Amino acid sequence: MCDTILISSLNKSEILNNMIKSFMKDNAFEEYNPQRHKNLQNKKIVFAVELNNIGVCPYILEVLNKIYLQGKDALMGSIACILIRSSSQLYTKSFSQQIIFICNSLGCTFLGHPVVEAIEGFLNFKTWQKTLDMPLEEICYTLCGRLSDRFFNFKMIKKDKPKVSVLHASHRDTSNTLTLWYMIKKHLSKLSISEHHVENGTIQDCIGCPFKTCIYFSKQKSCFYGGLIVKEIFPAIEDADAVVFICPNYNDAISANLSALINRITALYRRNPFYDKMLFSVIVSGNSGSDSVAKQLIGALNVNKGFILPPYFAIMEIANDMGEIKKVENIEDKAQKFAQNILSNILKEATE
Repeated sequence: MCDTILISSLNKSEILNNMIKSFMKDNAFEEYNPQRHKNLQNKKIVFAVELNNIGVCPYILEVLNKIYLQGKDALMGSIACILIRSSSQLYTKSFSQQIIFICNSLGCTFLGHPVVEAIEGFLNFKTWQKTLDMPLEEICYTLCGRLSDRFFNFKMIKKDKPKVSVLHASHRDTSNTLTLWYMIKKHLSKLSISEHHVENGTIQDCIGCPFKTCIYFSKQKSCFYGGLIVKEIFPAIEDADAVVFICPNYNDAISANLSALINRITALYRRNPFYDKMLFSVIVSGNSGSDSVAKQLIGALNVNKGFILPPYFAIMEIANDMGEIKKVENIEDKAQKFAQNILSNILKEATE
């Protein structure tokens, strides 16, 4: 049985078919069959998605539901990517994030920049014409080929003494999210961990510099604004094998400071995509919506910035009142399990 499985929409446009051809090249693959492919662990999975007028693909959702019913480890050991096409200018990002979130919660890894999207008129490739002198449609198929090369050659790299940078904007005395992180941290003594507090007043949001300006500052390992981001955060991210975002749920989104941080690291990303760095997160909501925060991180850091998304990248819990996280059922066991997940993905000896 072939290791590469194509899970595709039933009704594919010519554009999506061309994307699939550009991606697969001479690589052998099988189209998904629910009877034949009951075990999707340790596979290379390619989603090829044609969105309908309201931005969904019912067949893909049906397949994901069937996989979900197989258990929380249904995609353990697998790696996936997405080719997605919309006849409008909308929905490709949001539906991709949904696929990634569901599959990751079932044990699937996504390499950095795992999505090639084609929207109406291929307008999302206009910025690529600044570096690729070719028609927009040709850029689309070229990027499918580039994703293919990275996908079929992707390997998780584990180290003897991994470095982990932890980024947060919380206060230990009051934050349930930070408290949960410290429950996790006590099981990570084999890692080299540095923590960085992005405090109010220490960071300005991205000014939206022109492309050439951003590239200029990127080559200097700097940014237009400078400050804490350049002096402390840039080196911490650049030196890290994994980055952990500590994210309380603020109105179903990450905090303003962390959002500004993500915007500002564009200057660092311009110089070197984060293909060798893993993303983890600790998310605590007062009631619901942790998945909204997780998808925001997926979109910003895995899809856009290129961080690797290891299996089960986020621990998500509900705690409202101060200190309530300590009362969550089996929270210490959950924290230890999440710590072990981090170790198993980045620490070499953890699998030897």
